[in-house]
Amino acid sequence: MSAADIVIAVAAVLAVSFVFSMVGQGGGVLYVPVLIALGMGVHDAATTSLFVIVATSASAALIFRKRRTVDWKLALAIEPLTIVLAFIGGLLANRIDAAALKIIFAAVLLLAAFFMSRPVAEHDPASPRGWGHWRRRLGDRTYTVRLPGLMPVTGAAGFVAGMIGVAGGIFKLPAMVLVGRVPMRIAIGTSALMVGFTALAGLSGHLIGGSFPAATAVPLAAAAFVGGRAGSTLSGRLKVPHLRVFFTVILFLTAAWMLVSTLLSL
Repeated sequence: MSAADIVIAVAAVLAVSFVFSMVGQGGGVLYVPVLIALGMGVHDAATTSLFVIVATSASAALIFRKRRTVDWKLALAIEPLTIVLAFIGGLLANRIDAAALKIIFAAVLLLAAFFMSRPVAEHDPASPRGWGHWRRRLGDRTYTVRLPGLMPVTGAAGFVAGMIGVAGGIFKLPAMVLVGRVPMRIAIGTSALMVGFTALAGLSGHLIGGSFPAATAVPLAAAAFVGGRAGSTLSGRLKVPHLRVFFTVILFLTAAWMLVSTLLSL
């Protein structure tokens, strides 16, 4: 990438990390397409995206921790399986053809757009006790997490996320609220922490047998750290539904562009 391309990428990452960190997500669903559009190969784009997501997550998680919306015990219960599968996904990515990886990514974008388009409503926190139902208390909120349904979903999201260079936040957040029955604000804060662990595991897998464009990745990570801090600070003050509609359109258009450009190049 040229110096001009890096400047454009820094501006894009700053904007994406700012908005996505508001809802506890890493932004990889847009980092990778932006880097590919600027001329970076899909494998290097995935590796760079994961590195950038680690910075976004670290910045946002610090803010959410101060607000007491990060359930550390829940994250530590869910993430081990996700981390292992994200590492395996990142490791396998180096064996997948670039065109196939782009098609997989486009399919994930379409699925992400579907989830983004649907409003996520919280359920009644009161739920039956029993095996796999974990009663939690954080601040003034008491809730019961349904682990048997939640862990397979987040694990699968970790595998795919590690492979294509995202952190799976676009799936983890609705899964925690809809499947795990975690309150929205706590799900956002906990997701911000979890995406960093998932991205780090996926990055480790990519680095084994793959390249790492450090000269590009480092300034992008710095921009993501700034954007993540600003976005998480403003989280809760802006209207999420408006952002949801905007990014649904962006994800659909990005998926269409990736599919068309990949098929035309075959």
